[in-house]
Amino acid sequence: MGIEIEFTKVKLFSGIIYKEVEQFEKIKIILQKKYSPIDFESQEIPFDMTNYYNKEMGSPLFRIFISFKDLIYPDQLPDIKIFTDQLEQKRAISRNRIINIDPGFLSQANVIIATTKNHYHRVPLQKGIYAHIEYIIKKKKLVPLEWTYPDFKKRNYIEFFTKLKSSYNENLRNE
Repeated sequence: MGIEIEFTKVKLFSGIIYKEVEQFEKIKIILQKKYSPIDFESQEIPFDMTNYYNKEMGSPLFRIFISFKDLIYPDQLPDIKIFTDQLEQKRAISRNRIINIDPGFLSQANVIIATTKNHYHRVPLQKGIYAHIEYIIKKKKLVPLEWTYPDFKKRNYIEFFTKLKSSYNENLRNE
């Protein structure tokens, strides 16, 4: 028989895709006010492994990952995704997004991104939000999966999440 215990807190992050850096900076301010100060930010990464967003957002596109100082409980992720989707819609021009915000979290076991799209490998959470597992953490290393997005298999992404894992472990020690 199992005993239910409270979830361990996780490290909240967002991958933000944009064309104009000014839009990224504005979103960054809003997200910090809503969640907590940013404690880690990746370098700007060209978003060029797919043209999925080009028709809607233009090109060239870039992505920056940010993480937040305060840890969250994993069951907060659906509400965070709903908030970021609403933020994208509010900033849209003629129904075309100018920014894409992909919130997720890093736990002791994996890296998960929230999505509204169902697929065989995604787990329903609540309110139409699904968990997409990008990496599992095995023997202290990030391991991409069959369905991990191609850009997440690139060295600079793995390096970012490896550093984020170290930051998260430090957060847990200080809790």
